[in-house]
Amino acid sequence: MSTHESPPGRVPDPDKPEEPVPDVTPAGPDTPSVPDVPPGPSIPDVPPIDPEPTPDPDITPTGTRAPTIEEITGYTEGGVPTFDSVRDKIERRAGTAIGMEELAHESATGRTLDEKYEDRKKAAADKLDEIRRSLKNT
Repeated sequence: MSTHESPPGRVPDPDKPEEPVPDVTPAGPDTPSVPDVPPGPSIPDVPPIDPEPTPDPDITPTGTRAPTIEEITGYTEGGVPTFDSVRDKIERRAGTAIGMEELAHESATGRTLDEKYEDRKKAAADKLDEIRRSLKNT
């Protein structure tokens, strides 16, 4: 018994396989129809216009120059850091260090340490004055 069913009275032809049934539902009287769409305007084929070459390929139309690899990476093609990249790195590190120091002094712990430091400094100055006075008396 075959699992393939064909319409009654029709014998399948082995040379011509059956065509698949389209997966559409026929429109009924209540199904809305698609209105006819008028054709669009006729647009002639126009070849693209080649832009005029610029004298310097690194200059963009706005007049600014495209950055070089050295400017982007901070290194030359040989792997040597550029002067600007080294200067920027030093400035960034110095700024970070100054900022960290300011933040440390503003914290409660930092203020306590500053007070202790000032007390030690005053005690050291007092001791030094005492030593100098004792040397003058001798």
